[in-house]
Amino acid sequence: MAEQASKAETQVLDLDDIQGTLLRQRPTPFAGTFVLLRIDDAADGRRMLARLLPYVASAARWWDPPSQAWLTVALSHAGLRALGVPQASLDSFPEAFREGMAARADRLGDTGDSSPEHWDPPLGSSDVHLAVSVFARDAEGLESLLETGREALRGLPGVQVIYRLDAAQLPTKRTHLGFVDGIGEPDVEGAGVANIFQAKGQDYGYMPGFGPTIKAGEFVLGYENQLGRLPSMPQPDVLGRNGTYVAFRKIYLKVADYRRYLHDNSSSAEEGELLAAKMVGRWPSGAPLVLAPDHDDPELAGDPTRVNDFAYGDQDPAGLRCPVGAHIRRMNPRDSLGDTLVDVRIHRALRRGAPYGPMLPEGQLEDDGVDRGIVFFFMGAELVRQYEFLKAQWANDGDFVGLGTEKDPVVGDNDGTGTFTIPRKPVRRRLQQLPRFTVTKGGEYLFMPGLRALTWITQLDT
Repeated sequence: MAEQASKAETQVLDLDDIQGTLLRQRPTPFAGTFVLLRIDDAADGRRMLARLLPYVASAARWWDPPSQAWLTVALSHAGLRALGVPQASLDSFPEAFREGMAARADRLGDTGDSSPEHWDPPLGSSDVHLAVSVFARDAEGLESLLETGREALRGLPGVQVIYRLDAAQLPTKRTHLGFVDGIGEPDVEGAGVANIFQAKGQDYGYMPGFGPTIKAGEFVLGYENQLGRLPSMPQPDVLGRNGTYVAFRKIYLKVADYRRYLHDNSSSAEEGELLAAKMVGRWPSGAPLVLAPDHDDPELAGDPTRVNDFAYGDQDPAGLRCPVGAHIRRMNPRDSLGDTLVDVRIHRALRRGAPYGPMLPEGQLEDDGVDRGIVFFFMGAELVRQYEFLKAQWANDGDFVGLGTEKDPVVGDNDGTGTFTIPRKPVRRRLQQLPRFTVTKGGEYLFMPGLRALTWITQLDT
């Protein structure tokens, strides 16, 4: 193992074999859709996968995808079985992946309205076998690749589409809660981040992470991780190498409740915007409170060399600018845990999000009953140490930042009795009766194989 780890230190990422979504951002603007399929016949499933495979863009050819649209394929444990993957290989996957997301709902905070019995069918069921995400710059490019997908299914009755969710960038280029998203992704060693921002003159929405570069093995199987080890990998080697695990989530956003809470706890629109920034840790434009504590700064937010160039330990140790319980400070404490034994780099996850549903009209404080929210792909080499840790510890436990029972004010599983502390002088402010603004509507743990692994799966019958 030591010899393997030594070799991994100088290993170059096999970008031609890694699905592009793992290391690359989508274009902006974008139109997209998520499709879930059930495989009733292994041979039909493998034929369908073989037809889709030429359209899966790798990290190496991300800038020039096969059909000017970006396609990603991932499989559940039940899906791998349905395709005929041998039992020995199925057993080599980690326990969390084998169990699936619904079985681990309690540790993820998926309780009450977010519990699996309330999820949108078929999410969380054993019918979810294969997930396909498709994104393009516009509706025309999206429809073109979707038609290719329909052709891939033609004459294959053993594969059924069981769910579709359309997602697209909102006109505001922000989330339904009004904030720019996708800022501060980790810098992955060997990923070639310098080529991501405005590659070929195109804006791919990339914002540098401005933290220590993180070992590729935290996100891609087959490479050394932050602990100096090669992560456990499903077998055979061709199946696991260059793959990753995905936590797929559909999250309903209670936009009206969120706006009403800000309104009821503020004396003016300006104070409401500041309160929202305190809860998130950034202003709506993306400007961080650490660098812009008093007002939003779109110019700062638009500068990729500055928007993430900050720390907490030296610049804001007491949280007077960005509260220690704010969403972005919880999800990436940066240097603020320097006096502990926690290495924040082992708990990061790569994230891709896309809004779904129409916007709630500006200023409206009453819910209109429309389903709207965000679809997330959280990607990492270890589900328990990364995604589940983020949910259970950093989002839903305040002890690690000295806040006791306080939860993340934006994504925590609050129940109407929660609190949120805003440090300030001379007297701190503590918000009461914090409700839950996000409801899980479904999800699944998936495995995103490398391209050679997908080819291996298609050839199992031979």
